[in-house]
Amino acid sequence: MTGHDDAPVLIADDGAVRIVTLNRPQVRNAIDIPLRIALAEALENADSDPKVRAIVLTGAGTAFCSGGDISTMKRTPEAEATERIQLAQRVIRAIWQTSKPVLAAVEGSAFGAGVALAAACDRVVAAHDARFAATFLNVGLIGDMGVYASLPTRIGLARTRQMLMMAQPISGTTALDWGLVDALADPGAALGDATADAHTLAARPAEALGVMKMMLARSRQLPAFEVLDLEATQQARLFDSDDFAEGVAAFREKRAPHFGPRQGVQP
Repeated sequence: MTGHDDAPVLIADDGAVRIVTLNRPQVRNAIDIPLRIALAEALENADSDPKVRAIVLTGAGTAFCSGGDISTMKRTPEAEATERIQLAQRVIRAIWQTSKPVLAAVEGSAFGAGVALAAACDRVVAAHDARFAATFLNVGLIGDMGVYASLPTRIGLARTRQMLMMAQPISGTTALDWGLVDALADPGAALGDATADAHTLAARPAEALGVMKMMLARSRQLPAFEVLDLEATQQARLFDSDDFAEGVAAFREKRAPHFGPRQGVQP
């Protein structure tokens, strides 16, 4: 594991899986300025490292993330506040822009920015006693970190509206029913389960996974017939990839495929 014990983010590699840990357990991993900068840098570095094929986000201690660190907030002029907010948006851009799958391992609370951070990931594994709440309105804010894109995509507009307006916690079990969470784990086992899922994804064809992630993002913005054209373009390119050739060969030889190193994803 890299980083000092008091560093805002800890980084550890488990084979091809990079585990990025929010490391402010004394404040339930509330996000201050140093944490958001360190987290964005950790995600960007994982994206650029060819040895990393999947990323897991988790929190130290008993919580995933309790939200923005309100103790560091004060009334702020708009221009200065914009700089602060864009540091948080950089974290979500890093999750969405990387072609590598990003998984969240959630124990305890994911409140405010924490629920936005989890929802932005490609897969969310949560302890069944975890709690999720979009608490922005409690301090007179509307929410950021992609919450208006990720939450409606995951749980629908009506449930997003209620989460944001009522700010009431929901359980991990309810979050699974709604689609905010993709898999439940026993308390204390979310990181282990998420890491196992990350290893499964790390063994899959990286280029195709990256294209799949891009397609899921762009398909929401395009007319249906343009989606057909983009599917055809990307699928045709993958027909000429080493991973496709290996997948076909493995099928014919009745063996497990061995997919190669990560390759670039063309938009």
